[in-house]
Amino acid sequence: MKPVKRSNMRIKLGKLYFTMKRYLEWYFGKKAYASNIMKAHLDHLVFSHKTPLLRELKNVDMWMQHNKIENLKIAIKNLNGIVLQPGETFSYWRLIGNPTATKGYKEGMVLSYGEVKKGVGGGLCQLSNLIYWMTLHTPLTVTERYRHSYDVFPDSNRKLPFGSGATCSYNYLDLQINNDTAYPYQLILYLTENDLVGEWRSAIKENHHYEVYEDKHWFSHEYWGGYVRHNILRRRVFSNTDELIDDQYITENHAIMMYHPYLSDGRQQGQ
Repeated sequence: MKPVKRSNMRIKLGKLYFTMKRYLEWYFGKKAYASNIMKAHLDHLVFSHKTPLLRELKNVDMWMQHNKIENLKIAIKNLNGIVLQPGETFSYWRLIGNPTATKGYKEGMVLSYGEVKKGVGGGLCQLSNLIYWMTLHTPLTVTERYRHSYDVFPDSNRKLPFGSGATCSYNYLDLQINNDTAYPYQLILYLTENDLVGEWRSAIKENHHYEVYEDKHWFSHEYWGGYVRHNILRRRVFSNTDELIDDQYITENHAIMMYHPYLSDGRQQGQ
């Protein structure tokens, strides 16, 4: 986990390589990608969640977050109502497309190698975070998801476990979800005055519900002088009568910390 300093040329060439590789996968691969948007909602709500549109973050100008809202409005138009049929794959970036200024996207906050920067289309990670978290509460299968390699901001009123989101960068850091069930699912997304809101809906009533939790959480002081934050996420599967059916491993997260892990009163961040 030691930070690696890469030249701008290497970063550009790496992005070009992985971008082209993704295009080849999209257009010549064997996956069936979801593409049908339906205005009518499927009957049964599986899970819903909302996240605040505006948060005060250290060293982040609020204009970036206001621009993020405009970016979310554009991206949501390409996702709201998408139906994921059995056997199909949801690809976040294949549906949204390249977030360019010509499409109306504005500069917002992006994280790059542990630094806060501005970039066109910035802030769309809030949307991929929401979709990933909701998907963990459904029978759908997350087949591709990425986590930031750096933990940039200390916890501030955190309600979800550390590492419960999915970072995104067009188009190679994608979020992909398979429908391995026998029934269609539908993604609903919209903005209120204060929140980004999402739903997964289904054609049938679910027989299970889920509880995602942090199994382990710790910090390590590395040989090169910095700290790394770690945790393990799991989920409990319950029947509709609240009987515990299964306890499943989800993922591990490891991120280089850009702040000291201990608060002034000795408490650890994230606890």
